[in-house]
Amino acid sequence: MSGTLYLVATPIGNLGDFSPRAVETLKAVDFIAAEDTRVSVKLLNHFGVKKPLVSYHEHNHVTAGRAIAARLAAGESCALVTDAGTPAISDPGEDLVRLCAEDGIPVIAIPGCCAAVNALAVSGLPTGRFTFEGFLTVNKKSRRERLASLAQEERTMIFHEAPHKLRTTLGDLCQAFGSERRIALCRELTKLHEQTQRTTLGEAAAYYRDNSPKGEYVLVVEGAAPAEGAVLTLEEGVERVLALRAGGVKMKDAVRQVAEETGLPKNELYNAALES
Repeated sequence: MSGTLYLVATPIGNLGDFSPRAVETLKAVDFIAAEDTRVSVKLLNHFGVKKPLVSYHEHNHVTAGRAIAARLAAGESCALVTDAGTPAISDPGEDLVRLCAEDGIPVIAIPGCCAAVNALAVSGLPTGRFTFEGFLTVNKKSRRERLASLAQEERTMIFHEAPHKLRTTLGDLCQAFGSERRIALCRELTKLHEQTQRTTLGEAAAYYRDNSPKGEYVLVVEGAAPAEGAVLTLEEGVERVLALRAGGVKMKDAVRQVAEETGLPKNELYNAALES
């Protein structure tokens, strides 16, 4: 019988955010796969966890993933951790999860910190629909092409960015989305110098021309305004409601959201969705 892979979310700054269930999981597994064993051993020592560590990161995930999957298939259990945050989200852990899925090995998520969701929650921007874009490529042409493809994206967008690339990224965001687009710059989340700046892209770019970026950033960018004259039919509105329902949203909430987004009458939308 195969073992289980546990995806254990780790603190993104404040060790107090590590849950008792996460600690219990780390103590119970046979071994731990870590992005950087030097970072993870500090966390493990803090919580009194003594388990064998193996390295699993961007540069070895193909060979290391096969080795971990083989051990899981043989009956051992493993906890996958990153330096900070949730494994497999914008992270090579997704490949290990895929291997386990292909081999029928159980995968269980132990929830915890996620910088993107924390930033979205405090951004002051719409949270009902959003898209996570992670880190943009350092290649100038590819980065600008990617942002150009998002120019008409109506959902709130979330990006990660390092301090030494922030100025360039803000300039590219201004060029792609316009200087008046709203943005929340969430810096050093859960850490001592946590800060959220709610402003526009133009004002943010101007601020960081005179001030040095410090710490890791999550950028939450307002989506584009709906195209003028874009009117949905009742049938198209029902399709949106049913899509939300398929994603686990309650009928009442799905109807309310679509009615707010489209201007379609809520009662007509509800009745039509029930009949579909």
